[in-house]
Amino acid sequence: MDEPGERPAVSWGPVGAVAVLLGVLVAANSNRYGYHRDELYFRLLGEHPAWGYVDQPPLTPLLARATTEVFGDHLWALRVPGSLAIMATAVLTALLARELGGRTGAQVLAALGAAGTFPLVFGHVLLTATVDLVVVAAVLLFVVRALRGDPRWWLAAGLGVGVGLYNKHLVLLTLVAIGVSLVAVGPRRVLASRWLWAGVAVALVVGSPNVIYQITHGWPQLEMAGAIREDKGAESRTLFAPLQLVLLGILFVPVWVAGIVRLWRTPALRALALAYPVLCALVLVTGGQPYYTLGLVLALFAAGCPTAVRWPRWLLGVGAPLNVAVSAVFALALLPVSVLAKTPIADVNQGTSDQIGWPVYVEQIASVYDSLPPADRSRTVILTANYGEAGALDRYGVGLPAVYSGHNELWYRGGPPADATVVVAVGFGAPLGALFGSCQVAHDLDNGVDIPNEEQDNDVRVCRDPVSPWTVLWPRLQHYS
Repeated sequence: MDEPGERPAVSWGPVGAVAVLLGVLVAANSNRYGYHRDELYFRLLGEHPAWGYVDQPPLTPLLARATTEVFGDHLWALRVPGSLAIMATAVLTALLARELGGRTGAQVLAALGAAGTFPLVFGHVLLTATVDLVVVAAVLLFVVRALRGDPRWWLAAGLGVGVGLYNKHLVLLTLVAIGVSLVAVGPRRVLASRWLWAGVAVALVVGSPNVIYQITHGWPQLEMAGAIREDKGAESRTLFAPLQLVLLGILFVPVWVAGIVRLWRTPALRALALAYPVLCALVLVTGGQPYYTLGLVLALFAAGCPTAVRWPRWLLGVGAPLNVAVSAVFALALLPVSVLAKTPIADVNQGTSDQIGWPVYVEQIASVYDSLPPADRSRTVILTANYGEAGALDRYGVGLPAVYSGHNELWYRGGPPADATVVVAVGFGAPLGALFGSCQVAHDLDNGVDIPNEEQDNDVRVCRDPVSPWTVLWPRLQHYS
């Protein structure tokens, strides 16, 4: 039986070196392509700080606002939190390997888990998943310490969950999977621990402002989850299994599978092994995104590292660097855009394709506005189908009229004024024509490098004479995704 032994010393030097190198690698590539659509949205939300938004808690937009205030309105500045997150994730994953008996080699290998495919994707840009990498890694470290015999760590886990609720609610799904697994395979006595329930209380108290926001606003996160499930649920279920194999890179799969086996053989931690299939089932049933299992997979990887370092040295010596290299090429802005367009990377990695073309798209939208007769411009507004378009116009649009969107939180900012009778509409397609007297295509968006994303080939229309007042039309333009 491969029981985790006593905790060895933390190998701060090698682990710290890996963390710093990863942070430098991510930061060095932070300014090469462009803003991700979600980053453009977070800039907009950060301009109006709130306790919560219809589609997310407040932390990530507040980070976007903070980086702008501290460093200026630059792409590299917005991505500073990502570099810090990838470094923290490397250290926390190494500490988890150490918690499970891993010495220097295991800790270094565990830190390299943060150089897996999806951790690099999330560390490269500022997403809610970026902060969640750190939150879930920390909470799972505390959970393992509690399960290994020091129940006071449930308080730290509760604190981590409470803080995490300000960013995303995904950590709760992971903990539900662990709770179900504890009921199924034990140790069930943990569920009666006063420390565990004190930790639950800490989480509720710390996260209460966010919970109160959800209650007082009719649980908008549930409505958003339903919209995402309807919009992307079928695709997510289709891609779920193959994406599990590339979350950390295909060559790291044997390591986290070894972690499942090792944890299953450890009675105190067996629930963590079962939690993975339980979490997979929960994600599939709810129509969640395949990457929702990433935090737990990283923990399984850490658990497998003490076993993996006993494998033939050539296997890790070749496999680990190769996995990191392939992950970096896939996740980071290492390739010139002209070369990227000739590879399948942008086709399969939406995180990359969504960074391409925003200034060009805004120029093309501006050209449509500039082509309007001078008499029309004073009564013209811009209406976008999604928050990426709205965020790009906010960032790059100069001399353009007010921008409105019915997408997610932006709908709550209100619609156009009553005297707006001309609309430059972006990304809606033909259905928008039913709301206006006339609606004609003026331009098709083209990023010029033949990289597909949600905006490529969308049309820009000039629509005139709304069929009803904006107070009537605006509710019809609200949509979630």
